[in-house]
Amino acid sequence: MKTQDITALVTGGASGLGLASVMRLLAGGARVVIADLPTSPGAELARELGPMVHFAAADVTSESDMAAACDLASSLGNFRVLVHCAGRGGPVRLLDKEGNPGSLETYIDIVRINLIGTFNSLRMAASRMVRNEVTDEGERGVCVLTASVAAYEGQIGQIGYASSKAGVVGMTIVAARDLASKGIRVCTIAPGIFDTPMLARVSAEARKTLSASVPHPARLGTPDEFSQLAMHIVSNPMLNGETIRLDGALRMAPR
Repeated sequence: MKTQDITALVTGGASGLGLASVMRLLAGGARVVIADLPTSPGAELARELGPMVHFAAADVTSESDMAAACDLASSLGNFRVLVHCAGRGGPVRLLDKEGNPGSLETYIDIVRINLIGTFNSLRMAASRMVRNEVTDEGERGVCVLTASVAAYEGQIGQIGYASSKAGVVGMTIVAARDLASKGIRVCTIAPGIFDTPMLARVSAEARKTLSASVPHPARLGTPDEFSQLAMHIVSNPMLNGETIRLDGALRMAPR
């Protein structure tokens, strides 16, 4: 899929992995809709980045919000790419230190945003992309989702995050098969430890330890490295139904 003169929707596009993807898409000649929370700097970013960027205030778990964001992308013409980066972390354990049950409310919220939000964004985008004319490569659209290496090696305290991201990994091949007849590809990126706002709350010492845990390169990943892979998935028509780890050979320890 060529990005010149297409429209792309990037959820979580006001920061981190999403913002890096917005910048790559812009550089590739695409119009971009940033879908992010009303409290995000998305509207300001759209003004700063110019007329090729638009902002849709959206909660990815809301049917009406995502329908409006996808309708905006469709109205700009040639809506063919979704890069879905919106998500949240947060500690949840089965039992607290006193042996009491962990927070069901937090667990549900993480799964709701990370897994249900992914399903909602994917179905809404695909329902618009299916109306596109087929390209010379036989495509109508490409959807890039975001999981995590925690889907495979979740650490203690990550049971909500790990299970929600494992759900995204499990969704990927099914979604790709479901949409194959429509000419829409679906792939997922599973990042390791990346330097994003989600990690900004971690102390400098903890960041140093995390960096050293990556075999090579022994550092945090950058959002631009995520966006490079996202753009390769968009451009390579044979990539479909795959979850690609982007982690410097990291395998997470239990804690």
